[in-house]
Amino acid sequence: MPRTAPAGDTRFFLIMALVMCTATFSGFLLNVVTGRSSFSEPLQVHVHGIIFMAWLGFYLAQHATAASGKFALHRKLGRLAYLFIPAMMVAGTVVMVMSARARGGPFFFAINEFLISNVMMLFTFGGLALWALKVQRHTGWHRRLMLIAMSVLTGPGLGRLIPAPLLIPYAWQASIAVTWILPLVAIYADWRRDGRVHPAYWWGLGIYVGMFALSMVIAYSPLGYAITEWVIAGTPGAERPMHAFLPPGFGM
Repeated sequence: MPRTAPAGDTRFFLIMALVMCTATFSGFLLNVVTGRSSFSEPLQVHVHGIIFMAWLGFYLAQHATAASGKFALHRKLGRLAYLFIPAMMVAGTVVMVMSARARGGPFFFAINEFLISNVMMLFTFGGLALWALKVQRHTGWHRRLMLIAMSVLTGPGLGRLIPAPLLIPYAWQASIAVTWILPLVAIYADWRRDGRVHPAYWWGLGIYVGMFALSMVIAYSPLGYAITEWVIAGTPGAERPMHAFLPPGFGM
């Protein structure tokens, strides 16, 4: 990251990184504290958790090094992203498939949404993050595209902080829409500071929203249903309804 980056601009991205990482971690912590999650999950789930939590630390470290002017260290650490991103895409996909097969995913999501749209959102993160790395010499594009990519990853954490069962049948859409607040805050900050919005935000958020819309079209298409049914065939996940539902006796 070049030394010409405005100090106030750099502080803003550090604050946004802190907010996104804290919100994401808080969602998972809430599930552990309330007993919705446990440490008795299969090994693949723990590996997935370690990789994604390590990414949060890495993302924060990158913004901290930039904010403190340690640009050489920032660039050296940045090379780890080329390992992190594909590892996250693989680990995330494996766990989504496991969850769909084991229990049909969370009951407040339709299985086809959880499987098809969720995987596509993960790959949207990967694509945006890799694009951000490709243009890292262009600081304005690099940090903004990475912010949009990171906002995609806040979905699972923020989704655990909202009352998803009360939002059926729109819980999945709500868990995604809430992540758009973060880029909108960043867009407003650009406009307020510079009187214009950097094109990286329009491209990044446009791709994110567009890919989400496409993922829903595919999820509810004959192909999406066929893929979902093929993945969960003969497993406990196939025993629950395809659509979102409230289990008998469920209480908040």
